[in-house]
Amino acid sequence: MKDFNTYIFDLDGTLLNTLNDLAASTNHALRMSGMPERTVEQVRMFVGNGVHKLIERAVPEGTNREQIEAVYDEFRKYYMLHGLDSTNPYDGVPEMLAELKQRGKKMAIVSNKFYAATQELAHHFFGGIIDVAIGERDTIRKKPAPDTVFEALRMLEVEHEGAVYVGDSDVDILTALNAGLPCISVLWGFRDRDFLLANGATTLVETPLDIITQ
Repeated sequence: MKDFNTYIFDLDGTLLNTLNDLAASTNHALRMSGMPERTVEQVRMFVGNGVHKLIERAVPEGTNREQIEAVYDEFRKYYMLHGLDSTNPYDGVPEMLAELKQRGKKMAIVSNKFYAATQELAHHFFGGIIDVAIGERDTIRKKPAPDTVFEALRMLEVEHEGAVYVGDSDVDILTALNAGLPCISVLWGFRDRDFLLANGATTLVETPLDIITQ
């Protein structure tokens, strides 16, 4: 067991089960544009690369850029109002974070979700536990680029040594690799074991409390 002192967490699919709210917002935006809706399972596979990519994957093939932007704008407006309708931490996540906090570990969230939503969700569910939360914005490259991880480490005033990245997807595995950090891949999120192993996962955990023992 390695004694990590800093934990950098992905948000969607890692700390929070946001899938139903993401699917509802996607389908609302598609309906408003007269486009066919998507299943929750389809949306699950669309997420991970930011909202723009989610919408690009959700709209019908051949949709032009202007229409994509209109769907994106509608998604953003709706999600900011309904992002907490059914979203909650996964079972065991609050207890895991509280234990890390008690042990004096430093923690941050880095997400490809747009910045305002990342801040709102982090404050609502993890205020007082995780103080650094970084989302997508124009001035910094999104994951799998390592920029948000580097910014989180800088804000926490820690070095790479002793830090670990925790996520649920292939994007997270690449992000950790690009940042030079070990990666813990969780099995309760948006991607399954076989997918994660096929995309380079080396450390898998089945429950949030297992993170503490890695």
